[in-house]
Amino acid sequence: METVIISDSLEADSLEELISEEPISKAVDELFDDFFFNFAGNRKMQMKRICFPLTVIENGQKRKVSKGQWKMERFFMPQGFYTLILDNRKQLELSKDTSIHHVVVEKILLEEKRVKKYNFDRRNGCWMLTSVDDDGIINHHNASFLTFYERFATDSAFRMQSLHNPILFTGPDPDDDFNMLTGEISPEQWPVVGPGELPQKELYNIIYGQQYTGSRQKIFLIRGVANGLEVELTFNYNEEKWELTALTE
Repeated sequence: METVIISDSLEADSLEELISEEPISKAVDELFDDFFFNFAGNRKMQMKRICFPLTVIENGQKRKVSKGQWKMERFFMPQGFYTLILDNRKQLELSKDTSIHHVVVEKILLEEKRVKKYNFDRRNGCWMLTSVDDDGIINHHNASFLTFYERFATDSAFRMQSLHNPILFTGPDPDDDFNMLTGEISPEQWPVVGPGELPQKELYNIIYGQQYTGSRQKIFLIRGVANGLEVELTFNYNEEKWELTALTE
């Protein structure tokens, strides 16, 4: 999926208009990312790719949602970027696997301390939304990290305390657009070098089949919606606390 961060909601709306006007190719179902980009931006396609009546499980209680009750879910389109949470970079390779048949898109609501899991399955060659699970963050496999991240993103004093010294930094060479520089920065340099405001209320995570195993490392990716721009933050659990240890821009 091509990516770029869109800060203007009007730009995001214009992008959705373009998506909705484009005819849907059969190739859209080869990679889940290509399908999902269209699913989130094309109302007509979204209605066709949901198994109605849709099963929704909320706090263990099951209910059915009819086609008439469904409201268009735009996911990350209004904010113009999405996030991924990984244990390691190898898990990212799964997004390019055309053989996978089950993917979960997590909508993580930090303030509400809830996670909505949208379950997609490939049926007869077509990706379909088959069910939705809505549960508390406390029951999530990344509960410890998500609790930490919410405070890291909103509390500047806590954030400074959670920066490893030094932080491994990789970024573009100001003198060469085709080259990347790698070095170290101190926590005091973070306000200047860091990505600025981090997502605070709503995160997304896409599970392409990766298994979370209580890893002491989390890679947090922020990706835009229209070109290759992305920010990668690496956290490690050291001495009973999470710390940011690396930043790639």
